[in-house]
Amino acid sequence: MSTSARITSSLYRRAGSAGTTSVQTTRGLRTLSTPTLNNISPASRSTRRPNVARQPLNPLTRTRQIAAISTTTPRRFADAVDEAFDPNSIERESDEVDVCIVGGGPAGLAAAIRLKQLANEAGNDDFRVLLLEKAGEIGAHTLSGAVIEPSGIKELIPDWLDEENPNRFTGATPAGGDTMRFLTEKRAFWVPTPPQMHNKGNYIVSLSEFTKWLGERAEEVGVEVYPGFAASEVLYKADGSVKGVATNDLGIARDGKPTDRFERGMEFHARVTLFGEGCHGSLSKQVIKKFDLRRDSQPQTYGLGVKEVWEIQPEKFKKGEIFHSMGYPLPANTYGGAWMYHFGDNLVSIGLVTALDYPNPWLSPYGEFQKMKQHPFYRQYLEGGKCISYGARALIEGGFQSIPKVAFPGGALIGDSAGFVNVPKVKGTHNAMKSGMLAANAAWDALQDTNDSGSVFLYSYEDSLRNSSIWKELKEVRNMRPSFHSPLGLYGGIMYSGIDAFLLKGRVPWTFKHKVRDHEATKAADECEKIEYPKPDGKITFDILTSVSRTGTNHEEDQPVHLQVKDWDQHTKETYPKYKGLENRFCPAGVYEYVEDASKEEGVRFQINAQNCIHCKTCDIKAPNQDINWQVPQGGEGPKYYMT
Repeated sequence: MSTSARITSSLYRRAGSAGTTSVQTTRGLRTLSTPTLNNISPASRSTRRPNVARQPLNPLTRTRQIAAISTTTPRRFADAVDEAFDPNSIERESDEVDVCIVGGGPAGLAAAIRLKQLANEAGNDDFRVLLLEKAGEIGAHTLSGAVIEPSGIKELIPDWLDEENPNRFTGATPAGGDTMRFLTEKRAFWVPTPPQMHNKGNYIVSLSEFTKWLGERAEEVGVEVYPGFAASEVLYKADGSVKGVATNDLGIARDGKPTDRFERGMEFHARVTLFGEGCHGSLSKQVIKKFDLRRDSQPQTYGLGVKEVWEIQPEKFKKGEIFHSMGYPLPANTYGGAWMYHFGDNLVSIGLVTALDYPNPWLSPYGEFQKMKQHPFYRQYLEGGKCISYGARALIEGGFQSIPKVAFPGGALIGDSAGFVNVPKVKGTHNAMKSGMLAANAAWDALQDTNDSGSVFLYSYEDSLRNSSIWKELKEVRNMRPSFHSPLGLYGGIMYSGIDAFLLKGRVPWTFKHKVRDHEATKAADECEKIEYPKPDGKITFDILTSVSRTGTNHEEDQPVHLQVKDWDQHTKETYPKYKGLENRFCPAGVYEYVEDASKEEGVRFQINAQNCIHCKTCDIKAPNQDINWQVPQGGEGPKYYMT
């Protein structure tokens, strides 16, 4: 059976399994035990399945045949499965490609497109580039502000906006004026916009829509694009180099036993594997640890971006206008900032980024965002409008000094898997795409010089990265984000960053350090002021489950919890007394809670509502004892973002 036929067949089997489940069980949000949050209507609970309507995707690249695989091995079971059955006893099907890319974001898609451009130019129709994306469709898990600098996309697809290009991207709004404000509780004070934040020549986009468009362009040039395939395991050769990845098994029950819908995952073997999972990817974490890629860099630091998209009244709409603010509602010891971008037709993107090295465990990034919307500076635009979308995502903030080694035997890190966000510029898409193209160039060259059996190391990727615009711009702003760690906090950081932005421009002999990892910055609850958040009004501010209902999030309930905590009782014992339910507050989706339980020693029971997870990765980053491990659920699950 051909590769095309087998994978297409697998997609249909997965879709059929999901469809059966959706009839038998209620799929969607898990209602929290807290009564005040239990107000989401059943009609808003999303049910969906992996997108298979577009199969087959790439006829130009699917002529290669692979060795026949025995059809006598059962892959699904119509009857009850023996409890003693071990899923690992079934050999996984495998496929061999030239380059496998994990992650269908801007970095992964840019790498894929560039590789096929090179192969097509060379007349090598047999060169296979395969891209795996855990979301049910390309773009469904993508979220950002976003104002993009077009340097990356112009290099990759020069006519991306050309009126004569029938496949041009039609969702770009040219950036207009820039406004910067420092907020107090009631007032907004003008401050000069740093030069890095000037947006002339840039575009406001929905990054989810932009990524979806990139996926279509990838298919056009012959990339094999497989949404709904969650890579869950890194495969290694005998010499320790990366061999490829495997997708997770489907039809595993919550207790870890296979059900009658069981289907073994697939292995994808590649001469080069590129990891473009985005911020804090589950497989990227593994290869960084295995190959000690952070040996010469500082720890990564992160922020949590919480975002909504609103349709506002036409008379309030200012197409192309860009607003940023700092200060309120975040306390002076917490780094962060807010935005509002006017784009499309009467749409605004509004959000708040909270640095995850905040010290007060009573703080809720979601609660701070809701408070922010009530500030007169933002509320004036939202009143009379309608919130149409919500999402949240961790993002990279470490900058230049936190970039790890990016190449290792058999593969490389690209995009935010490595960490190329320019925090002072409030942008990263252009760098993510550039890194994907640099890795693609290096992979193409290396594969021309290496025999099929030899392991590949992308030496030229490391070199080209250091000679690229990515390295130059991140080095210039390297001291701005860590300057907020000074004893003067917010005001000291603003002062230094202003001097650096307008005068020094990074031309100094020193490099500030990130003092602690984000989870290590958290203080005990008893040492901090408790924060009480106002009750949502249902018009400007919303409870957390109403917001999550706008994400289209969907997970099969009867599967192992993908938010892995080895011992829930031990987690409670070690975490709750000191931090008083920190997890419930840092999660922007209501996944974690402590429920009163007199039978427990601490008087509470730890609960994980995994169905609500919107894949932001905050728990994996901020958990004080680093005992929550975020792993991919079944392929095709999670949020289905709209216009984010």
